[in-house]
Amino acid sequence: MTRAAALPAAVRADFPILAHRGGTYLDNAATTHKPRAVLDALTSYYTTTNSNVGRGYHELGRLSTDAYEQARGDVRAALGARHPDEVVFTAGTTDAVNTVADGLGRRLVGPGDAVLVSGLEHNSNLLPWRRLAEETGADLLVAPVDERGRIDVAGFAALLGPRVRLVAISHVSNVLGTVNPVAELVALAHRHGAVVLVDGAQAVPHRPVDVRALDADFYCFSAHKVYGPMGVGVLYGKRELLAELRPVRVGGGTVKGVSATEPVRYVPVPARLEAGTPDVAGAVALAAALAYLGGLGHDAVRVHDEHLVRYAVRRLSELPGVRVVGAPEETPSGIVSFVVDGIHPYDVGSHLDGRGIAVRCGVHCASTFLDRLGLVGTVRASFAVYNTESDVDAAVDALGSVRPGFWTTEHPDTRFL
Repeated sequence: MTRAAALPAAVRADFPILAHRGGTYLDNAATTHKPRAVLDALTSYYTTTNSNVGRGYHELGRLSTDAYEQARGDVRAALGARHPDEVVFTAGTTDAVNTVADGLGRRLVGPGDAVLVSGLEHNSNLLPWRRLAEETGADLLVAPVDERGRIDVAGFAALLGPRVRLVAISHVSNVLGTVNPVAELVALAHRHGAVVLVDGAQAVPHRPVDVRALDADFYCFSAHKVYGPMGVGVLYGKRELLAELRPVRVGGGTVKGVSATEPVRYVPVPARLEAGTPDVAGAVALAAALAYLGGLGHDAVRVHDEHLVRYAVRRLSELPGVRVVGAPEETPSGIVSFVVDGIHPYDVGSHLDGRGIAVRCGVHCASTFLDRLGLVGTVRASFAVYNTESDVDAAVDALGSVRPGFWTTEHPDTRFL
């Protein structure tokens, strides 16, 4: 028995919702459940420390500010960043990407310039750049991907040049779990002077991330995909680049002084980019989530992921008419996407839901990538530290009785998620 098989047995009890709801939850790439340590951190903050940060000259204000900045320091350590002020708290990955696109993109990109993305991006790492290109007169270039969902490195390199000012790529595909050679791609882009943003939403839950080793200019992720609360995320940026970001939102906590006539004097980052009241409890709970994951051990989590992905691929391949998309077993990262011949993904998802199994079905906010694959959508099973082989078995057993339903017969080509 591998170490991977022992990990869930030790941690399932840490997640209260699993005991409360039952069933089989395989939609972790969308959002993960929260361990008791994270729930306790939220409760503890609101019951012992609650106050606004950076403004109140009283004990609770100081305690809340200390907790918030401690969380920032914890995130810095988890990502391997040099300085705490290279960590900006955001509302999530989408907010972080938009912050860079609007705050720096408009300064770097103009008519005749180009922004380069890959062909497998989530809409949150595509639409902000498309809008930037449309509104500045720049071109949006798309690096090719193969049928396994891998970025064509040669094709990526061929698109680089002096016109490309910004590059945006995913560390891990949210559709197929493909792990991209980010360090290599970043190095290629830097040779041509481009600034690189990496969407790490699907990477941080499954592998250690060292932003300095990757040499990413910006790296972002969401708390809710790594066992933390919804509504909070992180934008890491190299200090000198964060300093160039124009604040997209302005308000309390971002300025040294304001008058009706004098130029506005903004405070340094990260406060300059965190206008208004931040989600202090969310930041504290995110730090608790990263500590929880670190406590399990990244090696143990990696082995667990690899075991479940390869087990799922093997079990699914035993079913007639079921095809795994891509090659998730090559570099497992917690995601297995598949299709069932002749049956719409929504019908498959509905069938599994009726048997207490939660998966994600559709285009996963990446319709351009599904177009490249020639698919209406896929069914995505995604794993977390609390999943077991029995969860895979439950899904595989239920698939044995799936039949065409409403979507297959009435709307075979319809997609919306």
